[in-house]
Amino acid sequence: MKKIHTKLLILAISLLLNGCASLGKGITEAILEKQEAEDTRICEIKGDKFEGIKPQLEVHDRKMKLLMVHGVGNHLPGYSTQFMEKLAKELDLTVTSRNVKNIRLSDAKGLERPLGNLRIHRYLDANKSQEMLFYELTWSEISAKEKEVLSYDNSGEQSFRRAEVNDLLKKFSNDTGPDPIIYLGEKREDILSAFAQSFCWMIHGDWNSLPDDARQTCSTKNVTPFYNDSYAFISHSLGSRITIDGLQQIAAKLSNGETASYYAALTNVLKNKEIPIYMMSNQLPMLQLGRALPEVANHADTYCQAAGAKYNERIMAKTSVIAFSDPNDLLSYAIPHDFVNKYLDSRLCVNVTNININVARVYDAFGLGKLANPMDAHIGYDTDDRVIALIAKGIANEHTAPIVKERCHWVETID
Repeated sequence: MKKIHTKLLILAISLLLNGCASLGKGITEAILEKQEAEDTRICEIKGDKFEGIKPQLEVHDRKMKLLMVHGVGNHLPGYSTQFMEKLAKELDLTVTSRNVKNIRLSDAKGLERPLGNLRIHRYLDANKSQEMLFYELTWSEISAKEKEVLSYDNSGEQSFRRAEVNDLLKKFSNDTGPDPIIYLGEKREDILSAFAQSFCWMIHGDWNSLPDDARQTCSTKNVTPFYNDSYAFISHSLGSRITIDGLQQIAAKLSNGETASYYAALTNVLKNKEIPIYMMSNQLPMLQLGRALPEVANHADTYCQAAGAKYNERIMAKTSVIAFSDPNDLLSYAIPHDFVNKYLDSRLCVNVTNININVARVYDAFGLGKLANPMDAHIGYDTDDRVIALIAKGIANEHTAPIVKERCHWVETID
């Protein structure tokens, strides 16, 4: 009889504990759902207002050309598809070409080495009067061979010794961590060549003049820049450093007298243009560590003001850096006010707008403090509706999207 009572007691306690667990789980889910519904994520913009891509599309007989440059980690052609489609939708571009053009990049010096892939999509509005060409650079095959030295660490020989979550984190670290180190080594020139070739194709001509499914070099002798077109760059993490270095390399080559063909064409195209760089998970301050200063620094007024002594030697009329940073992204940094003058080439005439934005959800960890997933905070930019809307239609103008007006706060900066 006593054994029966004991069994009944154990059963009752078990049911009670299971009920409490279910109740606790229900309360937890309810709290999290409430926090999801409220969505109080910040979006704070500090700097000059900017127009985004939309106004450039509306100029008669003008094409908008965007080059996307990815960051660390292995990427395959097509990695930007979700971002690109969301951007096209925000811009009301509802028509696309049946074919996607693909160029296997080749070295301008004729050397046999992999330089990655350039994929081009074409989007138009319903009236076919607005056109956007989206160029997606995939350069990670350049660093893939170098990273094979760590492949043993991802094998069963080592990975079975780790806890499951730690093993996933270690594999992620092995995939992404080496890229900035590799970029500082001998592969840096290859990656910058991939950027230069992509940029060359971007200014080369229109959709019909682009090759398809070919391994081909963009010739510096036959480049035909389209002066009326507008250009923009979209980059992520290390891709931002690559983009800036690629532009600074152009400035350096021009200063060294390489003014023929491609570089002369670039000068004529860019000198009077304002070109934005939309940097997601900006890492410029961290990736500046240990690097030499540019050839020309601390002379912005000399090159960028109409009355400046070297105004005609500028590379661009203005480079607008729109830097997106999630404070919970462990690898992202805002650009401080003195960074541009000290560390970026004055001939690019860089102007910075910092956007402090939570792309990852922030949760209240039940009295233990606020918590956000740092992984989501690093990779969530290109799917965030506010980021897409800001790139598409900017801030403080007639096109500004409702989600930006409602969810973002802008503070203008003046001299």
